[in-house]
Amino acid sequence: MRPADVSDEVLLAGSDAAAFEEFYGRHVDTLLGFFARRTRNADLAADLTAETFAAALSARRRYRPEAGAAIAWLFGIAMKKLADAQRRGYAEQRARRRLRMERIELTDADIARIDALGESTNAGALLEALRPDQREAIRAHVLDERSYAEIAADEHVSEAVVRKRVSRGLATVRQRMGARR
Repeated sequence: MRPADVSDEVLLAGSDAAAFEEFYGRHVDTLLGFFARRTRNADLAADLTAETFAAALSARRRYRPEAGAAIAWLFGIAMKKLADAQRRGYAEQRARRRLRMERIELTDADIARIDALGESTNAGALLEALRPDQREAIRAHVLDERSYAEIAADEHVSEAVVRKRVSRGLATVRQRMGARR
């Protein structure tokens, strides 16, 4: 059976990369549009889309088709990411001002690269190539959906340090993706 003939539920319940890639391809534009309408910010929409699919990929073994449609499950994750972003938005702005860090603005090409990262089977290699502190911060925040405060407490560092690690790690991944293309 071709992937296009397979239901979202079967794709999400599958364990191979191609199944998730098909699921991602079916829903990435819908999710980007969802976030873009709610945030009115293309950069944030791209970030939230990437975070949502990263969380879905890491949690897909917990998805149960009998509990509901795969797309509903995905949008449940998306709503949590949106709520988290709205809560942390003010704190992140304050932290950036305090650290005199500029927000990295994404271009259309950056957004396309982020989409490609979600489709790429080399995503793990990009993450593994990061410094250990950045890699673990990204895993904890993006994949495990842990708050900056929780990560900071576990690592015995400030939230600002965790934010910098995530920001710099994602910037490094973005830079390396651009160099590979």
